[in-house]
Amino acid sequence: MEQIIPIASDHGGFEMKQYLVEKLTKAGYKVHDYGTFSPESVDYPDMIHPLASAIEAGQYPLGIILCGSGNGAQMTANHHHNVRAALCWNVELSKLARQHNNANVLALPGRFISNELAWEMVQAFLHTDFEGGRHKRRIEKIEPIEKRNDE
Repeated sequence: MEQIIPIASDHGGFEMKQYLVEKLTKAGYKVHDYGTFSPESVDYPDMIHPLASAIEAGQYPLGIILCGSGNGAQMTANHHHNVRAALCWNVELSKLARQHNNANVLALPGRFISNELAWEMVQAFLHTDFEGGRHKRRIEKIEPIEKRNDE
């Protein structure tokens, strides 16, 4: 069964997104592209919210989002319950986001890293497992207070 990877970006991440879609497809993944579909200026929440909603609903286990800095995309995605979007800028952070934070969305800064580095980071993110243990306890404390069972 092929794994489906959802991906979304604004204009600031458009070129990198196109590159990653091609690399993911060649690597055997099916890609659900939430847009944008051109380098014309758009508002990143319009693409990021639908992807984050799909992650929140359990439609996909992992996703990739991009914008110029990665910040706006990451902030938008993290407004959704059970979405843990991690803004990363190197391979080690991409691995740690999965290992320690059980991040399920990788946020990339389209204007600050190379396409080649982004691809290395995506591979690391997709092939790294959550370690669990003490990290699981910490992840459970991320949910909003009204959602936690410890009170």
